[in-house]
Amino acid sequence: MRNMRLIVAGLLVTGLMASCGNKKEEEKEAAASGPDSVVTKTDSLVMPAPFATESVENRPEEAGWPEGKTPVAPEGFTVTRFADKFESPRWTYVGPNGDIFVAEANTKKSADRITVLRDVNKDGKPEMREVFLEKLNKPLGMLILKNYFYVANTDGLYRYPYKGSETKITAKGEKILELPAGGYNNHWTRNLLANADGSKIYVSVGSASNVADHGIDEEKRRANILEINPDGTGERVFASGLRNPVGMDWAPDSKVLWTAVNERDELGDDLVPDYVTSVKEGGFYGWPYAYFGPNEDPRRKGERPDLVKKSIVPDVPVGSHTASLGLAFYDKGKFPDKYRNGAFVGQHGSWNRSTLSGYKVIFIPFKNGKPAGKPEDFLTGFVENEKKVYGRPVGITVMEDGSMLVNDDTGNTIWKVAAK
Repeated sequence: MRNMRLIVAGLLVTGLMASCGNKKEEEKEAAASGPDSVVTKTDSLVMPAPFATESVENRPEEAGWPEGKTPVAPEGFTVTRFADKFESPRWTYVGPNGDIFVAEANTKKSADRITVLRDVNKDGKPEMREVFLEKLNKPLGMLILKNYFYVANTDGLYRYPYKGSETKITAKGEKILELPAGGYNNHWTRNLLANADGSKIYVSVGSASNVADHGIDEEKRRANILEINPDGTGERVFASGLRNPVGMDWAPDSKVLWTAVNERDELGDDLVPDYVTSVKEGGFYGWPYAYFGPNEDPRRKGERPDLVKKSIVPDVPVGSHTASLGLAFYDKGKFPDKYRNGAFVGQHGSWNRSTLSGYKVIFIPFKNGKPAGKPEDFLTGFVENEKKVYGRPVGITVMEDGSMLVNDDTGNTIWKVAAK
């Protein structure tokens, strides 16, 4: 009966319409390949009807990593502990001098600090570790521009004087941008990204609720990517309707802004797909009125048909309830050629699904600045069974030496993935 309730979204990611015969075949393929199956620009996306399955809460135990066990990468890669014994190391940023800054923050009990790591002898391992900034308010995004170190707390963007080699900042920060604090579940995170010449900063702000549950007024300046000047002035909405955009990066070939978006809950196991998408200036991506293009959310039915109609279809669906948060393009030369200029995505993992999804790092191949194949598993092994996970990947950081760091916030570890 469930398969009978499957419907085709009616939208090709490329914007083309499939024939009726093709749609039937796609429905069969989706049912056979399982709920985590996703397709890319070459095919249409098959989605079930809203509420085709019951909304469930399914939170596995976060057990930590047994001694000697690590995540699993494809053949030809090594996975090692780069650093551990953090308190929820959710995000990493690498400074111009190679210093590695780690934001330690969490939804409830939060360390609210930034730790700096330094590889003093350049052997690929950090010998120095210091508390760089503390007494923050759920920090995530970090950025160095000119003589300032920027920190995106949940309630605002701060900047601190920074000369380029400090291991601790004691000066009081200047709050240059007020931000709406907190949010639904984990939507307290605020990420930062600068453009190439450092003239603009982009700030991601997630929604305050699942689907504007407490009214649209509560969502002012939320579910957006904001653009500001480096001093905090000139704020404007660069793109909107993005329920929880967290990871942001520039595609190496096209120099287009891309983001990973954590979509809405409580429509069933297989709705709504999280996605990775290019970000169009002034674009509207549907939240809360529509999902994955002009598919109207039944909980907001009839409220804004104009916005439903203009909702942009995202580029790459990456599975429902995967909590896709981290995003980084691989622009180095140490990984095999297939990974060059492609995107890595950290999937923190589901809570609103009867069987677990996410809890891994996936890879999306790119060519000439556009997705060129289906998402594929890259770093797995975070799940022991349906009731227990070892850790949850979040931030993805590509290092100058061509290796990649993966933040595991519940495992309190940063993993290093390197090509053999």
